[in-house]
Amino acid sequence: MADACCVPQEAPREVPQETQHDAQRVWQVRELRLAAVAAVLLAAGWIVGGPAGTGLELASAVTGAATFAPGALRAVLKGRVGVGTLMTIAAIGAVALGQYFEAAMLGVLFSIAEGLEHYAIARTRRGLRALLDLVPPTASVLRDNGETQVSPDELAVGDRMVLRPGERAATDGVITSGRTTLDLSAITGESVPVEAGPGTTVYAGAINGGGAIEIGVTAAASNSSLARVVHLVEQAQERKGVGQRLADRIARPLVPAIMVLAVLIAGAGAIFGDPLVWLERALVVLVAASPCALAISIPLTVVAAVGAASRQGALVKGGAALEELGRIGTIALDKTGTLTRNHPRVVEVVPVRGVSREDVLTAAAALEARSEHPLAKAILAAAPGRQAAEDVTALPGHGLVSAAGTRLGKPGWIDPGVLADDVVRLQSAGATVVLVEDGALLGAIAVRDELRDEAVEVVDSLRSLGIEPAMLTGDNSRTATALAAKAGIAVVHAELLPEDKAALVDRMRDGHKVAMVGDGVNDAPALATADVGIAMGAMGSDVAIETADVALMGEDLRNLPQVLAHARHARRVMVQNVGLSLAIITVLIPLAAFGVLGLATVVFVHELAEVLVILNAIRAARTSRRGHVAT
Repeated sequence: MADACCVPQEAPREVPQETQHDAQRVWQVRELRLAAVAAVLLAAGWIVGGPAGTGLELASAVTGAATFAPGALRAVLKGRVGVGTLMTIAAIGAVALGQYFEAAMLGVLFSIAEGLEHYAIARTRRGLRALLDLVPPTASVLRDNGETQVSPDELAVGDRMVLRPGERAATDGVITSGRTTLDLSAITGESVPVEAGPGTTVYAGAINGGGAIEIGVTAAASNSSLARVVHLVEQAQERKGVGQRLADRIARPLVPAIMVLAVLIAGAGAIFGDPLVWLERALVVLVAASPCALAISIPLTVVAAVGAASRQGALVKGGAALEELGRIGTIALDKTGTLTRNHPRVVEVVPVRGVSREDVLTAAAALEARSEHPLAKAILAAAPGRQAAEDVTALPGHGLVSAAGTRLGKPGWIDPGVLADDVVRLQSAGATVVLVEDGALLGAIAVRDELRDEAVEVVDSLRSLGIEPAMLTGDNSRTATALAAKAGIAVVHAELLPEDKAALVDRMRDGHKVAMVGDGVNDAPALATADVGIAMGAMGSDVAIETADVALMGEDLRNLPQVLAHARHARRVMVQNVGLSLAIITVLIPLAAFGVLGLATVVFVHELAEVLVILNAIRAARTSRRGHVAT
């Protein structure tokens, strides 16, 4: 731990293997056990006194130093110096000067600080890995010889898995028979069970709350959505944010500068005063200026906050995204699938004279047959038994055209002609209208995707956080304005192509950090342009998870203000930790250099500060639901 802030490469800080996996309790952490032994030896030495007491104090110093001195020496042999190097020099110097009690105190307190850091990191990572405990130890599978129990690792794509009431899904799949309700609260943060039936996707860890169902396995357990999320979050915890890089930039040159300062103090003292007195002060300065609290202040906060966010249904991809998210002042919201339910349906079909309703739907469905756009699903649901058109080309922001010349698209790209009044009427009612043309206009199809029930609440929560929402959509102005008014959004930008959204996000900054919330596919340019890209409903979407900085794993939009509030809280913790760390160093250095504070006092104050930083960093994991964060 101690030298991590000063290594030349960007290596992640590693927790010892036994600490990460075995230290379920504080007393199981190796550093804390050694610190306890050293403390007992120190207390015994102080009570006994005399030569025997001195021996016990020396033994205490050696025991405490065993947690950091070997690692520091190995680092020096590799050309690296760090906090552990400073502490090792100070401990050796104190022993050489006969200050056994001070050397032992340094070892005890520094070991406690190291152990608490390791325990805190291990605890937050165990909380994340606990997601994997949502996968049951066995799964029921229907095979040739009937129903059998197998390990989740033995499940293969195509297996039929049986899930009874109260059981958890061992991997991802699609319901093939039966109807039920699924509890997804532990995975996506959504507290209300969802209705599920044939064709519904089931994610690993989901709890069956109703009748028995059969599920067709679509992913091996090792590649389930839950396993991917845990893997991505663990990777994200190692990414460095701006504050973490700032701490690194301060700590890296600070360590050699401290060593140079200590040499200058000792050298000047040897010339102008008592060499032993100034050598002792130089050793005290080494301890006083050691930046270990600064070095751990941001990484530990990031680990705690990112892990906590993942358990609340939000995948935050590292410290950089976390910090930027905590500074958001404006948020751009896509309409379809973000503010709306993403379950559009055809509400009206208006054919031109001489054309039937079925003809309009059949022509439209032939073009949409292979499209994954939400509007396509609504049209296909309204026109069963369609036949796919050949060589269909998608023109982003406009529509679809087949090799035969049939077109489907937005008014403006296709002339509404005699249906112009109907188009205005439908759009004013909040519907999205597409026109179908096959040489001549065939008709108009109105599709409406209703506003999410929680949309108004979310907009109010965003404003309470001081974040102004805006709607960005490729839909027409009338439809967009009608939906925005229902949600309480005043700023609406409509009829935008994907590249228009990206350009608009760039212009929206105006001194504020901007976040873009979309589906991670059509909104990819805007997600990449924004300071923070946020994907909705990313539990089963590789594209959304990979393109966005933050992915909301569930479909509940209330997770958005919640993760924004959580990020702001985490950023406040980061700033507090950096400020406290620098303040301690600034105050202790002159007091140590001029002999106001001795080694024991400086060690105590310095390590107490590190403990405070660790405890404060753990606060970054404290969350509460629906846009409020515990303080």
